[in-house]
Amino acid sequence: MADTGILESLLRLVDKVDGGIDSQVVASSLGVDHQVVVGAVKSVQALGEVIEAEQRSSKHWELTGEGQEIAEQGSHEARVFKAIPEEGLSQSQLMKLPSGKVGFSKAMSNKWIHLDKGHEGGPRVFRMVESIEDVVRKKLQQVQMGHSSQLEEKEKNELKKRKLLTEVTVKSYWITKGSNFSTIITKQETELTPEMIASGSWKEKKFKPYNFDAMGVAPDSGHLHPLMKVRTQFRQIFLEMGFTEMPTNNFIESSFWNFDSLFQPQQHPARDQHDTFFLSDPAVAHDFPQDYLERVKKVHSEGGYGSQGYKYDWKIEEAQKNILRTHTTAVSARMLYKLASLKLTGKLRRVKYFSIDRVFRNETLDATHLAEFHQIEGVVADYGLTLGDLMGVLHQFFTKLGITKLRFKPAYNPYTEPSMEVFSYHKGKQGWIQQFCL
Repeated sequence: MADTGILESLLRLVDKVDGGIDSQVVASSLGVDHQVVVGAVKSVQALGEVIEAEQRSSKHWELTGEGQEIAEQGSHEARVFKAIPEEGLSQSQLMKLPSGKVGFSKAMSNKWIHLDKGHEGGPRVFRMVESIEDVVRKKLQQVQMGHSSQLEEKEKNELKKRKLLTEVTVKSYWITKGSNFSTIITKQETELTPEMIASGSWKEKKFKPYNFDAMGVAPDSGHLHPLMKVRTQFRQIFLEMGFTEMPTNNFIESSFWNFDSLFQPQQHPARDQHDTFFLSDPAVAHDFPQDYLERVKKVHSEGGYGSQGYKYDWKIEEAQKNILRTHTTAVSARMLYKLASLKLTGKLRRVKYFSIDRVFRNETLDATHLAEFHQIEGVVADYGLTLGDLMGVLHQFFTKLGITKLRFKPAYNPYTEPSMEVFSYHKGKQGWIQQFCL
């Protein structure tokens, strides 16, 4: 809301005139900036039909900063002419004058001066006429006094090309009285209160109309969970590195794919109900590739491929038990089986797979443990791969995360061979932090 004094002064001016008044005239009469009057007009309009304001556009010519200088001191060409004495002036000295370069060219075009290149002391500039009329300055002074209409359009455009004039568009309001015109500012009520209803005072009050088309404040909704943001970032990195996402939409797995195909013995503690969620309905699975199942059974019970096996009686009943998968490596096991099938047909090609999805463990819940969490996994299959290739993939992955300082340390883990630990440098803690081991 504009200052009440400005609003009332505006309304008094509108009341005095017949027909209407321009907002620029109001600004001039009140001695304030035009934008102040524009703000006052909008404030009065918000009070109801007190006034009517029609926006108008008008154009006029104004002097640029250089144009104002010329109107006061004369054009560049005139200043150059006046700077040349009767005996002439060397061209090098003339060019050192503030208006030398521009004024020399214009004065030459007007044939006020001429250049003697064969002079003994070098090129010298002489006057060609005794006196001149500074037409450019006079034209700019006419515009300055508000008589731009006396100039032809061609003359204005020429001055505009010289960047001495500029055409300005001014938007103003034509203000007239409204149907509820008054010179007194009456504040409109914005809400109906219980007190107004109880006393009946609402009957005598003016209420501000509601704008039912106005957009309300958008509610906070649709935000990604922080975990989903991280998951999206990791997925994008894998895709940039040429990996293909594995299908991980099966939370329920058989113990065969979750444990046996990864050669975890059936007596392993992780396969106990204290660590794994077992399903009661359906309790068992039956659809297995029979040839592969027999090979897995043989390695467990008898050994093979350089392994002695576990030397126990492997049971299909244990492998059939359905569980909530404890890791996404069960998905990798399925993909590796399919790759082995391609190898048998001679269609094996280099593949790079990844997965990011939920896994489930029968954990005791506390501040740092939940019954479910996300696992990130990658598989690269090709001929001639080395530990150096694995280190290169890990280095590229962490670099894309913004972690560039890495160290790989040899280690021993019973579930991998060879094994190592990966450390990254933390700038905030000024030290190396272990990221993971493999």
